[in-house]
Amino acid sequence: MAKTDFQSVDEYIAAMPEAVQPALQRVRALLREALPEAEEAISYQIPMFRLGGTYGLYFAGYKAHYSLYPVTAGVLAALGDEIAPYLSGKATIRFPLAQPMPEDLIRRIATCRAKEIGAAPKKPATKKQPPAP
Repeated sequence: MAKTDFQSVDEYIAAMPEAVQPALQRVRALLREALPEAEEAISYQIPMFRLGGTYGLYFAGYKAHYSLYPVTAGVLAALGDEIAPYLSGKATIRFPLAQPMPEDLIRRIATCRAKEIGAAPKKPATKKQPPAP
């Protein structure tokens, strides 16, 4: 992967090894389905879905696998036993290309992140005080 200044998710997927492109396209479709309000973007030079103004999920492709990020405490609490075989590192879910895609699990990870973000406390809007007379 020579290019590292991606401007779109399409551009990112097209630059990946041919073997991983179908998986990335499918993951993207699953995330769009599970997170219809989310906005696609490139962040840290990988695709991400932004929810409510904050990051929701990132995904990335590699030679022999594709990954979802982050594994948050909420995702781990809700789906820990199911994602345990795919955990790689502290906050990464790694799916091997050689195995069937766990589509339902990917949808549930996305839904869990959306609920987690929706339940997060919002910062109250601050009003500027007029200057004292």
